[in-house]
Amino acid sequence: MGKINGVQQKNLVKHCDDRGYFMELLREDDPIFGRFGQASLSMSFPGVIKAFHYHKLQDDIWYFPNGHAQVVLHDMREDSSTYGQTDVYYMNAGNPYLLFIPRGVAHGYRVLGNEPVTIVYFTNMAYDPKQPDEYRIPYNDPSIGFDWTTKFK
Repeated sequence: MGKINGVQQKNLVKHCDDRGYFMELLREDDPIFGRFGQASLSMSFPGVIKAFHYHKLQDDIWYFPNGHAQVVLHDMREDSSTYGQTDVYYMNAGNPYLLFIPRGVAHGYRVLGNEPVTIVYFTNMAYDPKQPDEYRIPYNDPSIGFDWTTKFK
């Protein structure tokens, strides 16, 4: 699968010593990853599918500090060169990176393995319960057509 237009991945660097490690996630001087207004944390149990939704005004950055997640993105932007494309990312602590998800790209994830997953996510605007910028799509929506079952090779 190719990369959906506008989605960006930023590899993270761990600085380790005998006490543990330090990892910088966001900086205000980063042109893509430095302009976010809310940070949130969520935990999901093994087998859970949290999908799909998209935003018309909000960009997201996702980071999974523990557990293992299958992240699925689907481009809902009719004016995009990758409209209708679906991409899959596997995110976990062993391969740390941030994933920038632009507005108009539907996103969801499935928890893989036997351990819960934690997601830290950043949004460029705070959540407003009076005017939520969240448009839900069923995980099995036929217009996306993504098969969430695990296929062993």
